[in-house]
Amino acid sequence: MSSLSSARLRRSIALHLFLTPLALIWLFPLWMMVVFSTMPDNGIFSPGIELLPHGNFVDNFNNLQRDTNFVGAIGISVSVAVTYTFLSVLLTSMAGWALARYQFFGKGVVVAIIFGTITLPYAVVLIPQFIMVARDFQLANTWVALIVPPLFNSLGVLFMRQSFSMMPDDLFDAARVEGVKEWRIFVFVALPLARPMLAALAIILFLASWNNYLWPLLINSQPGSMTAPVALGTLIGLTKVSWGGIMAGAVMLTVPMLIVFVLLQRHFIAGIAAGAVK
Repeated sequence: MSSLSSARLRRSIALHLFLTPLALIWLFPLWMMVVFSTMPDNGIFSPGIELLPHGNFVDNFNNLQRDTNFVGAIGISVSVAVTYTFLSVLLTSMAGWALARYQFFGKGVVVAIIFGTITLPYAVVLIPQFIMVARDFQLANTWVALIVPPLFNSLGVLFMRQSFSMMPDDLFDAARVEGVKEWRIFVFVALPLARPMLAALAIILFLASWNNYLWPLLINSQPGSMTAPVALGTLIGLTKVSWGGIMAGAVMLTVPMLIVFVLLQRHFIAGIAAGAVK
């Protein structure tokens, strides 16, 4: 028993010795982003390598806020991301439930089409989507245009389909025998069982909406309706680039997400593992 424990200890030490340098390599650019956010613009491109923070973060943030109203842009990003995540998780769960539990004509074709959409680059549908939303529906510069077009997530539908397919049929059959309606089975039986998968999907969708840049840039041209990534992009001008403000804004966008992921990583990993194994 002791030899087995010592072997596990050696493997653990070797694994940590291998992974620790990789983790430091991954964290180094994030640390340099924090350092650059505390430096003036002329100091960022100085010949020497600075590894310790300076004292200009407040000045950089004040310049960022003056140029972009970044606090308001963060509020828009939070509102859009939360609304998008809730609606997308709901819709993808409903679609995944239908594909996993119901038999209907053309089901295989629908699944094949959903699989096919994953292979399409986003650039293929970007321009037609923009023309339809902005010209045909006249929804440019609205929250509806920011939230509704990306709602359908093919990967989320397939992920929830797999999750619901893992659940025992007897559980739902017993509920139907008791006279429970289908929507109640979905809401009060299936969704609670899929809570880890829903949490993982919600994290993925929230981060996707939080980091989305191209679609909000195209569909919202008014300064007062920009999301935070688009607001940061406006600091890159033809003759001047406010690197200190960009770094300060990037820190404010990145650090909270890292903290949330670290706090919820157990649920995220559990959900991914549960949804990937049948």
